[in-house]
Amino acid sequence: MKILITTQYFYPENFRINDLARELVKRGHHVTVLTGLPNYPQGRIFTDFNNNPHDYQYYQGVHVVRVPLISRGKSSWRLALNYLSFAIFSCFFAPWLLRKKKIDLVFAYQLSPVTIGLPAILMGRIKRAPVVFWVLDLWPETLAAVGVVKSGRVLRWIGKLVGFIYQRCTLVLGQSKGFLESMANYCNNVEKLRYFPSWAEEEFDEKNPDLATEIPVIDGAFNIIFAGNVGEAQDFSAIVQAAELLKDYHCIRWIIIGDGSLLNWLRREVSHRGLEDKILILGRFPLERMPSFYAHADALLVTLKKDPVFGMTIPGKVQSYLLAGIPILALLDGEGARVINEANAGNVSPSGDAVGLAESVLMMLKLSYQDRKQLGLNGRAYAQQEFSRELAMDRLEALFQEALDIDKLVT
Repeated sequence: MKILITTQYFYPENFRINDLARELVKRGHHVTVLTGLPNYPQGRIFTDFNNNPHDYQYYQGVHVVRVPLISRGKSSWRLALNYLSFAIFSCFFAPWLLRKKKIDLVFAYQLSPVTIGLPAILMGRIKRAPVVFWVLDLWPETLAAVGVVKSGRVLRWIGKLVGFIYQRCTLVLGQSKGFLESMANYCNNVEKLRYFPSWAEEEFDEKNPDLATEIPVIDGAFNIIFAGNVGEAQDFSAIVQAAELLKDYHCIRWIIIGDGSLLNWLRREVSHRGLEDKILILGRFPLERMPSFYAHADALLVTLKKDPVFGMTIPGKVQSYLLAGIPILALLDGEGARVINEANAGNVSPSGDAVGLAESVLMMLKLSYQDRKQLGLNGRAYAQQEFSRELAMDRLEALFQEALDIDKLVT
């Protein structure tokens, strides 16, 4: 099958779409990726890409076609221009850049922004190919939840755009079952909606990785590791509050690995509260390095702000945490909480409950090594059963074939 993936983010940016694209190639598909210039999360085009752009035209058998965009910078206005510029430049340049490509199917990978659907639909029309749209970030609900857009009128306009996109796709996939109910509000034909969750990357199934040298080894330390985006949605104020509540427990360390819009705020807050010896902020590292950091962890932390839209979300790191076989501490509602509780893989408190998180940490601290190990094993078994990469790719190929069959019936 000749597949065109449209995504604003791709290698060397670190997203699950990289894993998906290379796995499709391994399964014998011809994959082309339409994407932008790598600038996430720093907000500026990667230096090595600027110096050696030809080194990034192929990625493990994937042909990568890039269009210009305005880098995301550090302000909300710059981010809006980043989103808009990619959509406009993709629609303008892609038909020419891909004019010689035969495309059987277009697959859109939709994190923010939802406008990734516009070039996907355009290329689907030009190539007379079905479009499969994978929703990992609910718009406009997420924009309202994090306070990016407060105007009801603007949110309604965005909702109309979402409806325009959904209605022109052959299939629309939601990353959680909770997503489907919200997505149905923007889709006249709910028969095209499907559940398709993320999977656990195989890197996190590594056995006995070397310890990351960036984390000082302290005998008797209880290490809680958060890995991922340091942003508004992750409710770092609750994490800092929990750390402050537990500051007299000298063995407890909170280790933050990642980058995002709140990283500087987090550094200032840690300094202001005198928590420098409690919260270690290490910054961003490549995905392949993560097992070496996880090897230090007694528990892995996942959090989302309290909001109905986040209650419908399974954070992508949950699948990876489960497969890593390490107990999980969570501040989550809804779908994410359900998965961890169903797996019996750790302690879950409601979103926003800093006191509950602190109590969960103490409960886990008091468990024996064997009991904590069992929680991790429970999580790994659940991930292998529910979120295995092999099952996910089989399911995705079946969805692609379904889209092709629907397209044949329509035409």
